[in-house]
Amino acid sequence: MNVNIFIPCFIDQLYPQVGFNMVKVLEKAGCSVHYNPNQTCCGQPAFNAGFVEDAKDVAAKFMRDFSENADYIVAPSASCVGFVKNYFPTLFDNATLHNPVKNMGKRIFEFTEFLTEVLKVDNVGASFHGVATYHDSCAALRECKIKEGPRRLLQHVNGLQLVEMQDNETCCGFGGSFAVKFEPISIAMADQKVQHALNTGATYIISTDMSCLMHLDGYIQQHKFPLKTMHIADVLAAQS
Repeated sequence: MNVNIFIPCFIDQLYPQVGFNMVKVLEKAGCSVHYNPNQTCCGQPAFNAGFVEDAKDVAAKFMRDFSENADYIVAPSASCVGFVKNYFPTLFDNATLHNPVKNMGKRIFEFTEFLTEVLKVDNVGASFHGVATYHDSCAALRECKIKEGPRRLLQHVNGLQLVEMQDNETCCGFGGSFAVKFEPISIAMADQKVQHALNTGATYIISTDMSCLMHLDGYIQQHKFPLKTMHIADVLAAQS
């Protein structure tokens, strides 16, 4: 199966190992993985900030960059995938809506969603020893309707004990520019999420979205809590 990977901006710049580990798992699952080095952003930051025309320009480039050469587009970010699926039709309204836009939403998948729903894989042969709790990102849960798939994958990781935290569907407080514009609220939400995670006895918080984990990790490090954050791609690629 031919797959084009989309690497979100913050993963490209701050957490490149997530992208490499996603590729490792996809290839292990039998995929032929392709990467277009000309790819840039999906347009979500500009759109969320109200710069709709700028977002449309970036989104049009995204469609050109991923117009061919693979059956599917896979990204380690439900946030970016949710934006492409749900908001590209808004950018390219009914007057200009054409097949590339329609097909883009059908071809793009978040990494774990692709494994469980397209490849029908629940066990990737990973091994990672520790106690972890899973954080449902808002984008995964609400925009991509991803809930059980990541948990099934984690339950099949040898040596990993998965425990659920209280209010696991509650936002972590990141929300992109929300964390900057409403900093006190954002910090309070991070504190609540971290406290719920600590109450489980877990030493790891795992999620599909590095943006959430980046926010939580900053709060954890500031307070020196005995918790680590891990993207699910890093866990599924592990052989510890």
